[in-house]
Amino acid sequence: MSPPTVRLAPATEADVGLILWFIQQLAIYERATPDQVLATPELLQKNLFGPQPYAHVIIAYVTRDGVEKPAGFAMYFFNFSSWLAQPGLYLEDLFIIPEFRSLGIGKRLLVQLAQVAKDRECGRFEWVVLDWNEPAIQFYLGLGAKQMKEWIINRVSGPALDALAASAD
Repeated sequence: MSPPTVRLAPATEADVGLILWFIQQLAIYERATPDQVLATPELLQKNLFGPQPYAHVIIAYVTRDGVEKPAGFAMYFFNFSSWLAQPGLYLEDLFIIPEFRSLGIGKRLLVQLAQVAKDRECGRFEWVVLDWNEPAIQFYLGLGAKQMKEWIINRVSGPALDALAASAD
């Protein structure tokens, strides 16, 4: 039995179903249910591969004994820092299927994204982690990440977003 090999590849339109499946698996890992995921193949197709892509995906594949299987993914997009006057790379999702954890795939994906950030002259590479996800927190700290505890995420969505948008004077 040969050791497994890992390959990273940008997602293509043909991967929309796989991306949705990864998102649903991430939801389960994050103690949600797949039905809470509102993403659809059509929305992913439009927003990842349409005329104006809003995010990008890298898929990790593992080959064992000549069989290649999808093992995980990273979804990211670019933002902008006014203080730095530079773009930033924001990691929206990182998920590795449990059977493929401990193969270094998460680190490989983060290294690749750090390289993308450097290539695009980003001043920052950021992401969030759930406060109860201690294995991930320790993993990120071990890579040199700094937790920004003084920043609180704010979110307006669903009916609250509708109401805010409609409240213009």
